[in-house]
Amino acid sequence: MEKTKTPYYLIDEKKLLKNLKKIEYVKKQSGTKSVLALKCFSTWSVFSLMSQYMDGTTSSSLYEAKLGHEYFGKETHAFSVAYCKEDIEHLKNISDKLIFNSVSQLKRFYSEVKHLKVGLRINPGFSYSHFDLADPARKYSRLGVTDQKEIMQVLDKISGVMFHYNCENDNFKDFSNMLDRLALKYESILNKVEWISLGGGVYFTKEGYPIDKFCKKLKSFSEKYNLQIYLEPGEASITDSCELVTTILDIVKNEKDIAIVDASIESHMLDLLIYRIQAKINAKVGKNEYIIAGRSCLAGDIFGTYKLASKLKIGSTVRFADVAGYTMVKKNWFNGLKMPSIVVKRLNGKVEIIRKFLYNDFLKSLS
Repeated sequence: MEKTKTPYYLIDEKKLLKNLKKIEYVKKQSGTKSVLALKCFSTWSVFSLMSQYMDGTTSSSLYEAKLGHEYFGKETHAFSVAYCKEDIEHLKNISDKLIFNSVSQLKRFYSEVKHLKVGLRINPGFSYSHFDLADPARKYSRLGVTDQKEIMQVLDKISGVMFHYNCENDNFKDFSNMLDRLALKYESILNKVEWISLGGGVYFTKEGYPIDKFCKKLKSFSEKYNLQIYLEPGEASITDSCELVTTILDIVKNEKDIAIVDASIESHMLDLLIYRIQAKINAKVGKNEYIIAGRSCLAGDIFGTYKLASKLKIGSTVRFADVAGYTMVKKNWFNGLKMPSIVVKRLNGKVEIIRKFLYNDFLKSLS
């Protein structure tokens, strides 16, 4: 291939396939279906591979639903915290399942979507999350219906329910206990619907996760309530499958050595900034300590502090690991910085530059 200029996101389909095969295994062993959470990963250049192992997509907006319908195919699940009339006009023609966040919206739009499998999001009042910012059951949360009496009054209008209450949950015991708690609290509802989505945020593709216990738990739950279970893997489907490849432009000294790369946490890995997480790096550990920083004007544009086996120099390549989730969907034009290209290494080893972002892209994003 032509030499790729940094920065660029590099998606490795072989690494992606490793996750997809685990998702397929869970489907075969438990009977659950998995739909890709597009809010986490929407890079459609690898959808042809992902669609072979997953059952469709789930969205958080009209545009995501259209993307899933047009480029992924299979089942298209639509959800939004709040729909407008225009959303419904489009979604009613492309969605297989349409999930409402409130009873008021369900009642308002039901007559237009009743030919679909209609669902309702429920907030169980408990969750697994390391961050209040991302906790769907945080105090005063607007995400899902909390009043069971209100839910029971509209059961005749829905065929399924969604519970999204996990966030970065890699602990099977916690997952299992919360599912039992869910069953106990909502048994009267579970006995009267056809399907349930357990949302995303469960890291069942992580190395060492007790996947057979996970499958057994899901199958038992499904059989007890005669339900089709849906999972909505985002990070779980693409974990460890992508790098952000960068080049060091300068090294400055302010008590510590600070290496500045041609990318930005603010623009290209925004979740790190939001949640104050250090980026993972593909490099051998050693005694040479560096702060690796982005090139934006934001003082806190810092990828992290690392101790490396090799000394860095201007022109060195720095590869940030596990960057597929919530990066490409959140990249932005802050400071007018060059956006990373999107590059895919196919299963056959061929590397393709899928998309470059140039000045005209920056220009057309504004007015």
